[in-house]
Amino acid sequence: MYFTHADDIWTAHPGLHALALSVDQLTSAESDQAQLHDLAERIERRQERLAEADMPEIAAWREAFSRMGLKPTQYRCASEALLRRYRKDKSLPSFHPVVDYLNHVSMAYGIPIAVFDTAHIGSGITVRPATGTEGYETFQGAVENPAPGEVVFADPDGHAHSRRWTFRQSARSAVSKDSRSALIVAEAHHDSAAADLAAMEDELKAGLSVLGATLGGSTLLTASHRRFEF
Repeated sequence: MYFTHADDIWTAHPGLHALALSVDQLTSAESDQAQLHDLAERIERRQERLAEADMPEIAAWREAFSRMGLKPTQYRCASEALLRRYRKDKSLPSFHPVVDYLNHVSMAYGIPIAVFDTAHIGSGITVRPATGTEGYETFQGAVENPAPGEVVFADPDGHAHSRRWTFRQSARSAVSKDSRSALIVAEAHHDSAAADLAAMEDELKAGLSVLGATLGGSTLLTASHRRFEF
C-alpha cells in the first residue's frame, strides 16, 4: 500500500511537510488515561497563551486554505476545529482508543492528523485535486461528489476519503472497533514543520505502543521524498 501527494499539491504548496505511519493490532488497543491527561494539560497551557488563529501551525493552514480559494474561517483544518471545540467544552467525545489519542496529539501540536482504516482505502491514498467523479461518504449516509479541483484524499477506486483536504474525513474509512490496521497522516505548512513532525513521530511511536498498537513503519515526506510504502 502507499501514501503520496500529487505533483500539483507540491507545486501549489511548496512548504508542505508530512508524516505518514502505518499501525497494526488496533483491536488490541486500550485507552491510556495518563497519556490523555498529560496531553490535555499541554493543550490547555498552550490555549492559555495563544488563540487558535495565532498558532503558527493553524495560521499556515489558514493560508493554505486561502490559496485553495476557501474562506479559512468557514472551512477550518481538523486541528483548528478540534482546538476550538476543546476550548469551549474542555473535552471531546470518545471514539476509539487510537483516534482519541491522535485527536489529543493533534491538538497538542496544532497539526491535523488523519487516520484511515486500511481495509477501506484500496491500494493506497493520493492527496490530489478531485476530478469530480469521486464519491465521498458522509457520516449521515449520503454520498457527495467533491467539485473538480477540490483537494481530497483519494484512492484508486474512485473514493474520496476527505473533503477540502483536512476539513473533514469520510465515514467510509473511519476507524472503528472492528478496524485492524490504519494509515496515519499528519501534514503541516509552518516554518518549523519538519522539526515538529519529527518530534511528533517520536511521540506517536512511544504513545501508540503504550496503547497496545503495533507500529509498522513511518516516514517524513517532503518535496524530495514524496511516497510512503507500507
